[in-house]
Amino acid sequence: MQKQKLFFIIIFTFLSLLAFQVPISHIIGSTKQFTLFELFAPIGGMFLGPLFGGISAFFVRILNVILFKQNFNWLILLQFLPAVLGAVYFGLKTKKSAIIFPICITLFLLNPIGRQAWMYCAIWLAPFVATFYKKNLFLNSLGATFTSHAVGSVIYLYAFGLTPAIWLSLIPVVFLERGFFTVGIFISYFVMNTTLDKLSTLSFAKILVQFVNKDYVLFPKLNQHAKS
Repeated sequence: MQKQKLFFIIIFTFLSLLAFQVPISHIIGSTKQFTLFELFAPIGGMFLGPLFGGISAFFVRILNVILFKQNFNWLILLQFLPAVLGAVYFGLKTKKSAIIFPICITLFLLNPIGRQAWMYCAIWLAPFVATFYKKNLFLNSLGATFTSHAVGSVIYLYAFGLTPAIWLSLIPVVFLERGFFTVGIFISYFVMNTTLDKLSTLSFAKILVQFVNKDYVLFPKLNQHAKS
């Protein structure tokens, strides 16, 4: 049983690594791009639990650095945190995960540039409130993507600065970008969860049933029919 669970974790990590290679949008102010990993990484927290979901996201980032022979330094390591904490947030059922947003807001405002662009971090009050409704998958998706965003923004602020004007100009972009990622995480989890649910009806894949949340399965009657 434990070997099969480990096998699933390895497969999920491999799929996440593949998702990391598919760019979907450019990161403003950077030469880097957002990838499908932004949608795939958080749902690992729900399937594998917050601990192993976070570990899986961490290993994907490490493997990507090794495979593509990228330079490794403390800044690169810090940039692992958004995906790791996004997965942890999505997998946690406790409302205590809301603490990430006051911490990020405080760190943002402690920075001289951040204080002049305080309206930017005020955006994080919305996912802070959403955390108190974690049973709602859409709001949990919102909180997960904004966890990554808040942590990533703080790291970027202290590492690269930018001007207050640039941070303020990014506010409408953040709403569009995080709205897209919220819907993407929501749909990705439904699709992945439903796929595992259907596969779990097969004799050789019954182990998958432990990763399925029956509350978020599309067309559940089809599975009931298959089992009958």
